Amino acid sequence: MKLRGAIVGCGFFAQFHLDAWRRMEDVELVAACDPDLDRAAAAAPRAYRTLVELLGAETVDFIDIATRPETHVELVELAADLCVPTICQKPMAPTLAEAAGMVSHPRLMIHENWRWQPWYRQVKQRIEVGEIGDAVTYHFRIRKRDGAGTEPYQAQPYFRVMPRLLIHETMVHPIDTARFLFGNLRRVTARISRRNPVIVGEDTAQLILEHANGLVGIADGNRFVDLAPDSPPLGDAEFEGERGILRVEATGDVTRNGELVWRNQVRTGYRGDSVFATQRHFIDCLRSGAEFETSAEDYLETFSVVEAAYRSASESLAS
Repeated sequence: MKLRGAIVGCGFFAQFHLDAWRRMEDVELVAACDPDLDRAAAAAPRAYRTLVELLGAETVDFIDIATRPETHVELVELAADLCVPTICQKPMAPTLAEAAGMVSHPRLMIHENWRWQPWYRQVKQRIEVGEIGDAVTYHFRIRKRDGAGTEPYQAQPYFRVMPRLLIHETMVHPIDTARFLFGNLRRVTARISRRNPVIVGEDTAQLILEHANGLVGIADGNRFVDLAPDSPPLGDAEFEGERGILRVEATGDVTRNGELVWRNQVRTGYRGDSVFATQRHFIDCLRSGAEFETSAEDYLETFSVVEAAYRSASESLAS
């Protein structure tokens, strides 16, 4: 039997959500809501302007929230009141305190798709079977050239006025992927800056990430450079161990000690079809009753690191 779903928000990134839902044979997207009713009507058979209207008229098995972070708390609360399972885009909320309140939702998964990119799933499997031995360090380089000029971030122009930008929206991805690969973090040291004066928030960041097991890695990012045209991983990454080095190339290929061990041949969907994989996991867990890999409670750990990174950066600027 198909699970009936509804999507909230039908803007730029929601189109990747919609594409993934439409490719699942056991899912039916029956309704959508967006302030732009025409946009909602293009997304699903029945269109509404607000989630209140939608929930008053529809019975659904799940809700997909694909709106801006400042709307998430209210939308999640509406879903929680009716005990409707929910998948909600990252960032969870504007602040850690607000995000903590969302954990009370009985069945909430955060839509964090980077750990579902196939090259990082490959790295995880290969580390677990001992291909590089004990991990020594790692390095994520996050790169995309859309932050320069007088009109940056054209796909998502609201980025220009966000007081917290690069860590909040982009560097959260390697933070969560590092947790996925190596476990929880106990300390982060951050340095941030703003190169483009037309935006409000930071657009470069360097993070030193220390895990509970003592492993230390680096994540650095900016949105001024392309390592390769439309690099699927949005940069590259390297994972060093006592017996070898795994590298995620800008192409998405994975090498071990310089030799190709996995070729990226995924040409469907968003960045290795990771949105599909994320939403497939959500549906599979709804059917089986299993825990979400990025439950709200678990993802609060990632959000806490983001908050700690901003504290560290603030202390550095003040000293």
